[in-house]
Amino acid sequence: MHYIFEVYLHPGYSAEQYAEAWIRASEIIQRAPGARGTRLHRKIGDPSRLLAIATWESKAARDAMEGNLPQQVADIIAEQSPHVDITLIGEFEAPEWEVIPPALKDHT
Repeated sequence: MHYIFEVYLHPGYSAEQYAEAWIRASEIIQRAPGARGTRLHRKIGDPSRLLAIATWESKAARDAMEGNLPQQVADIIAEQSPHVDITLIGEFEAPEWEVIPPALKDHT
């Protein structure tokens, strides 16, 4: 499953500043059972918006991590909260329909 959220950076706060904290938190979170990686994307044409996508084995695995959030991660989130607004876009199942160009299939 994918857990997707948008990050709005407050004026004067850069994507690089947020990304540094996001990486620290993600490295800890990715030790949780069922974690399958996370990505942070810049929005084209709007440097104040980022898109985060965390991939999990299941919703239950993600919920278990959230229910037992490491204190270090809670502290990182708290330190970021004055500088960003987070909007949950949603939780999505793994793709049921997928089209991958043949050249890319050969490299997986």
